[in-house]
Amino acid sequence: MIEVLKCDITTLDVDAIVNAANASLLGGGGVDGAIHRAAGPELKEYCRGLGGCPTGEARISPGFDLPARWVIHTVGPVWQGGGQGEEALLERCYRNSFELALGHGVRSIAFPAISTGAYGFPRAPAAAIAVRVMKEYEPRFERIVACCFSDEDVRLYRRQLAAG
Repeated sequence: MIEVLKCDITTLDVDAIVNAANASLLGGGGVDGAIHRAAGPELKEYCRGLGGCPTGEARISPGFDLPARWVIHTVGPVWQGGGQGEEALLERCYRNSFELALGHGVRSIAFPAISTGAYGFPRAPAAAIAVRVMKEYEPRFERIVACCFSDEDVRLYRRQLAAG
């Protein structure tokens, strides 16, 4: 089941939440900073040992003080106009996060809208990529949550889901 919710991803009771991280994995702004604050200082210490993460890849850590058991950190592409492989990199973020989740027995997972904040990826094509990959993985999970920050994002994701 795929759900679209406007909520705080750090409060969701799911097996794993996905963090739209930066390459250092040591925290930042937006959802990344919120996850690090909610998880507590142990998350940053753990992530320090992961040695960073290239764009399009994913790494996993315990959730520490979060309701979620795991945090899957993925680094989305910075939008540079669309000619630098941004769409393929964003799709890889979702696929690699799902595959890492499956490898750790995750049955419920929540995603933010990766790369659409400070990284500037246009919201509509980002939602289309996210929902397309979510639909592919839906049979392998009990629950997939698209955790939206704004009402506009909720509408975009619901429109993509309804489109088939």
